[in-house]
Amino acid sequence: MPQAKNHQKAYSKALVLLGSNVTYALEESSKLVRDALNCLSERGLRITSTSHYYSTACFPAGAGPDFINVAAQLMVDEPPESLLIKLHEVEDVFGRERPSRWAQRTLDIDLIAYDDLVMPDRETFQHWMNLPLEEQMKQAPDQLILPHPRVQDRAFALIPLSDVAPDWRHPVLGKSIKEMVEALSEDEKSEVSPFEMG
Repeated sequence: MPQAKNHQKAYSKALVLLGSNVTYALEESSKLVRDALNCLSERGLRITSTSHYYSTACFPAGAGPDFINVAAQLMVDEPPESLLIKLHEVEDVFGRERPSRWAQRTLDIDLIAYDDLVMPDRETFQHWMNLPLEEQMKQAPDQLILPHPRVQDRAFALIPLSDVAPDWRHPVLGKSIKEMVEALSEDEKSEVSPFEMG
């Protein structure tokens, strides 16, 4: 007898980072991030784990109030471009505007990684990964770059991500999130502190 075909959907793991520095009141920013996570779920995105809430120094220094950052792992059955559209829709629900790079944000949701995908290709990815900081402040890619080209440099992303996917391995650098956290300086780690919601 012929075997029945397995029609199960193929799911991918996506890592996202949510952040808000809407005001100097961290409690307000943390509630906004929590509401955004609920909004993602309401739009059919399956959140399998979330990190602790973290208070993180604004980047670059002096650009605004401190952030609340939370990482989440999603199981998705849609391509990364479609997922990014949904993330931007949720940002818009919460009034995100983009007046300039690194401006104060009501809500920021970054797609950090999608399985071990490198997009759009390794050469383009490496261009953005190696871009000097002064050029980052002038240029932004006009397409989705995966994994996020600066994740390895940013404690405010790596420390929350280590709560949800410590063993995810960077497809270009070959390092796990745990290893990238260990490579951070003590000064960088000290700028990220657990935040307890009231």
